[in-house]
Amino acid sequence: MPSPYAPELTSARTGIAVREFPFLYTRGKGADPNGIFPDTRTTMPTPLIEREITRRVSLTNPHGALNPEALGWSRTPLHDTSGIPGRRHWGRNKRWEYWNVMSPSHIIAFTVSCVDYLALHEIWVLDRATGQDVGSTVISAGGRSATLPSSLGEGPASARTRRLTLEIDDAVDGTRLRGSAPRLSFDLFAARPVGHESLGVVVPWRRSERTARFQYTVKDVGRPTTGTVTVDDIAHEVPTGSWAVLDHGRGRWPYRVHWNWAAGSGIVDGRVVGLQLGSKWTDGSGATENALVVDSHLSKISEELVWDYDSENFLRPWRVHGETADLTFSPFYDKRSRTNAVVIASRTDQLFGVWTGWALDDRGTRVRVDGIEGFAEEVLNRW
Repeated sequence: MPSPYAPELTSARTGIAVREFPFLYTRGKGADPNGIFPDTRTTMPTPLIEREITRRVSLTNPHGALNPEALGWSRTPLHDTSGIPGRRHWGRNKRWEYWNVMSPSHIIAFTVSCVDYLALHEIWVLDRATGQDVGSTVISAGGRSATLPSSLGEGPASARTRRLTLEIDDAVDGTRLRGSAPRLSFDLFAARPVGHESLGVVVPWRRSERTARFQYTVKDVGRPTTGTVTVDDIAHEVPTGSWAVLDHGRGRWPYRVHWNWAAGSGIVDGRVVGLQLGSKWTDGSGATENALVVDSHLSKISEELVWDYDSENFLRPWRVHGETADLTFSPFYDKRSRTNAVVIASRTDQLFGVWTGWALDDRGTRVRVDGIEGFAEEVLNRW
């Protein structure tokens, strides 16, 4: 695996520090039942460039194409994504807000999303003691049921349908999360500590010299959360010691996508530790979405980590490892979903469990993550 401490270069044109890393990638053969091809590695070198964005930048240029100056990562949301969607690219624009909250008694997850030709909204709640879950999913033509801000933090997000409603209201000190559906409702506040950092990354998918497809994502872990969740008219406290994770996305996606995503949050040795990991969809792009957050300070992990898990038995332990991390994930629940609706197909296994192991911070110190809770998932989409 490449060293995380490659020589740093400075662009004469932009003055932005850049680190370059070589790694290996190509697309493998053999599609899954949904027609989605897996990703494997080969001997064809591709440069991995990590550039920290420190000032406001537009994701797209005036013509709606990817702005090269937007490539890189940031510690706070700095990308203007108002160019998504765009009429010239109708059908490939994807916008969403996904939140996941883990409390000692429940897991709460919800999505507000629009993919041009349809809107998809979901609320899901798991009772950890009984293993019983309840939820609702609504898919509607067009995007009228979804309200999504042009850029993160520039307005509320919401979903309004006959079956469910969702409200996401951002403020300086945190985000209020409210939702309701048959049999359930919730009212939560995900606090944002002073100086809290999150990982923003632009991922380009290149085809020859063109980059027609790209994604801007913000992964925000370690958000302390309190409130209530009500299931079948019984209210349950979401107490101190509960944690929220945000996945904010704006971009233009290829039709077939395969990804891994994992996250975790908790307190280890008196410090708040957050873990953010991703794979497959970033391979070959020149970007990674790996990071460690300790007491709100983000350390970027600039390495394509290796993911080892049993796709025939997802509940077996997972291992994510490399020179900068050696992590084990032990699942206790598999949230499985399967969709095959001609144009759209999806296969998702989202595993909830506990992390152990270590990751390096930006000073080269091993940080233990033992006992933090979170999830790891494998998703294959045709959309």
